[in-house]
Amino acid sequence: MAAPRMPPSRLSGVMVPAPIQDLEALRALTALFKEYRNRETAPRTIFQRVLDILKKSTHAVELACRDPSQVEHLASSLQLITECFRCLRNACIECSVNQNSIRNLDTIGVAVDLVLLFRELRVEQDSLLTAFRCGLQFLGNIASRNEDSQSIVWVHAFPELFMSCLNHPDKKIVAYCSMILFTSLNPERMKDLEENLNIAINVIEAHQKHPESEWPFLIITDHFLKSPELVEAMYSKLSNQERVTLLDIMIAKLVGDEQLTKDDISIFLRHAELIANSFVDQCRNVLKLTSEPHTEDKEALATIRLLDVLCEMTSNTELLGYLQVFPGLMERVIDVLRVIHVTGKDTSNIFSPSDSLKAEGDIEHMAEGFKSHLIRLIGNLCYKNKENQDKVNELDGIPLILDSSNIDDNNPCILEYDPQPENLISLWLKTQFFILFAGGHSCELQKWGSMLLNSFTLAPVMMQWVVYAVRNLTEDNSQNQDFIAKMEEQGLADASLLKKMGFEVEKSGEKLILKSNNDIPPP
Repeated sequence: MAAPRMPPSRLSGVMVPAPIQDLEALRALTALFKEYRNRETAPRTIFQRVLDILKKSTHAVELACRDPSQVEHLASSLQLITECFRCLRNACIECSVNQNSIRNLDTIGVAVDLVLLFRELRVEQDSLLTAFRCGLQFLGNIASRNEDSQSIVWVHAFPELFMSCLNHPDKKIVAYCSMILFTSLNPERMKDLEENLNIAINVIEAHQKHPESEWPFLIITDHFLKSPELVEAMYSKLSNQERVTLLDIMIAKLVGDEQLTKDDISIFLRHAELIANSFVDQCRNVLKLTSEPHTEDKEALATIRLLDVLCEMTSNTELLGYLQVFPGLMERVIDVLRVIHVTGKDTSNIFSPSDSLKAEGDIEHMAEGFKSHLIRLIGNLCYKNKENQDKVNELDGIPLILDSSNIDDNNPCILEYDPQPENLISLWLKTQFFILFAGGHSCELQKWGSMLLNSFTLAPVMMQWVVYAVRNLTEDNSQNQDFIAKMEEQGLADASLLKKMGFEVEKSGEKLILKSNNDIPPP
């Protein structure tokens, strides 16, 4: 019995019948190759036949590229091309024998040329888009775990295919192209990207546009971040928004569940140089945010993210030592902290403190937390480093840090449940007293500071980092301890807030007495 005829394909209103025998045979092969036992026993002659059909159908696409009026006659050819790619794609799944057989027929070169022709057509048709996607899937599968195929794909695809597809409006095409790039890259080929930075930049842009796609993200984490040379060359060419995207991924790598390896540390030491230099050069860009029209300034946001990266880098003990001695870094951090602190007090702007409490995560503008992160970085840089401890004192940084301990809605609070909130609130208040008043001995300050940092409590993030910074400034440093002990009493940071929380403070001689009014609200 004769095989049933397939319904004719419709394209631009023209009915064009497909060559039924070839199409149905290809569909049958595609289905068979879903099973591994059929893939491993497939004869080489089958792939030659599929390639012949692919080449024949390619001529119709070439003609349409030269003469746009021929596009309406592409329906049958696009059907065949799509099924050829599906068949070859399935044949390559976890089967190096088929990958090698198909590669040795020069199918990769034909496929790449055809994909590039698809982009030249510049028409929006579902059938064309499907063929485009299947072609990229085939290239990804033939290169998977096959170094010889990866090499041939790279020879044919770089750079034109990546330049053409990474910025394609169809997100699946971007994802499949990214898969090919990820699979084909190795340390040697990273040098090619250094000479074609637009491809690397397109990957950053692809992740920015399609954050749900794993392939651009993996290219950046598993390839780009392992090449300090590429990152440095690329960083100066990126837009500020693209820089934020790259820096966010760098933070994700630093704070991820997987601990950095020795090789990672060596590489991130190189990144640390770029990040620290960039921050030292650009940190004053954040001052633009004191003017209301610039509250969404992308350059300032990129600078804020540089600070975030530095905070995470200095939280790693193996990276900390390098940044503790980085020229000009401590001076710049204190300089910016002083400027935004004074500016926030003298005028009403984005850095002006607010006297309300807000849960962490309720972000209203990009500068929230910037000041607390400056203090966090100072604390990290002073960790067991007497030279930096003394430098902060010499730069009049200690009073600046202590004066930053007021409740500030722009450096929000951590709100977490604890079965004994009264004890935690008391702990927070005691810590505040030791910081803001001269009566607290430095050892007591360190004790309460350490307890606070190890507790989950209702405590402003700014307050936490002030405690942490003071602890690191005074550890084994009698000069800084004496300096804080001799400071003039400044008064409570926010007495009204204490009253709201059910506490009152009385002064008796040189002592401060904390009293409860028995009306402590829940946290």
